[in-house]
Amino acid sequence: MPPYQVVLAETDWGSLQTAFGSGEDLPRVLTQLLEPDPKVQVTTLWELGELVGHQNTIYEATAPAVMYVAGILTHPAAMTRRPYRDVPIRATLLGWLASTLHDASDEIVARNKEYCPGFLAPGTTVAAFRELRPMLYRAVAPFLRDSHEDVLEAAVIAALLLAEHPALAWHRAHLAVHARRILDASSDDPNRRVAWRALAAWGHNPPGPEPLSEEAEDWGPHSDGRGDLEPPF
Repeated sequence: MPPYQVVLAETDWGSLQTAFGSGEDLPRVLTQLLEPDPKVQVTTLWELGELVGHQNTIYEATAPAVMYVAGILTHPAAMTRRPYRDVPIRATLLGWLASTLHDASDEIVARNKEYCPGFLAPGTTVAAFRELRPMLYRAVAPFLRDSHEDVLEAAVIAALLLAEHPALAWHRAHLAVHARRILDASSDDPNRRVAWRALAAWGHNPPGPEPLSEEAEDWGPHSDGRGDLEPPF
């Protein structure tokens, strides 16, 4: 995993597509995530989501932006506490990663391939993004032992989505334990659905019916409004 400073400095952001044109403004946006003010961090993460994840779409700039966010998970700024919630920003960063990963998950890819047969063809933006999953897993995995419940749950959801990659299959038995814990203890239905579907896909016989219906809004850990990024900050 390249350091976030390298991702920021060596990416030709202006040449990359976002939802609203080129990514020339992304260095400013990404740097603001390191501000010690949680309101700035949360507002910036929402802005970043609009630029590189608008309408649940993977853009050219999405991959390096995700690599940057994964790279700052260990930065001191990730431990800033959100007022009113007393939750580290790290949980919000992990949740943002999970929501973006969901937009390129096996479930979403299978659905889109029904209408766009070349959606996952070699060389496409989505295919290239999905190849980053083993590297991103190494950035997320340390937080599967985090003592803060919100950080742990967000890390588990991100890891479950990352472990769809065949190279990460050997992690699935361990992650299945975490997935069952989400189903037992979490009140977040989108997260519970990710956990349930992972267990089902990996042959682990999830308990009960699948949370939420198949027609539920595509999120995973976010709706198009990025619910966790709304006030109160």
